[in-house]
Amino acid sequence: MPTPAPSYRERLWPAPWVFIATALVIPAALLVFLPISTTAGIICAIVLYGAIVVTLFATTPVVEVTDAEFGAGRAHLPLAAVKGAEAFEAAEATAERGVRLDARAYLVIRGWIPGLVRVELDDPSDPTPYWLVSSRHPRRLAAAVEGSLGVRSRSDKVTPTPDEA
Repeated sequence: MPTPAPSYRERLWPAPWVFIATALVIPAALLVFLPISTTAGIICAIVLYGAIVVTLFATTPVVEVTDAEFGAGRAHLPLAAVKGAEAFEAAEATAERGVRLDARAYLVIRGWIPGLVRVELDDPSDPTPYWLVSSRHPRRLAAAVEGSLGVRSRSDKVTPTPDEA
């Protein structure tokens, strides 16, 4: 069975300042290894920074909404278990990440992304009350989740065939 096309897809890439900040490993490595060998210091600095950049790219999560599921990073949630979604920006997003945060919530948040979406769960057997997911476009993500919920609820309705009527 083919995978449904996503109605929303976003990769939570690191902000440029993250790469600049992690570049501080270069002078740190030079400070440690230059007294041993200039060549070793330069090679270690380049390798360490390269490893950090590769790690940042490799661990970048994807947020995706299809007609069947909501995915954030490696976790995927069937839309049958989703009650709704709400977007938060600015001070509201800070409050959701801080004072209003439920310790049981599933988090895919990145400090360099200001917007958030709270995806409420509709599964009484799951102790996780909601997922909190970073997004650069929280309103579009919340609208995609709500739109997919609408598609799911319409497709769940069974219309009787003429034989059944």
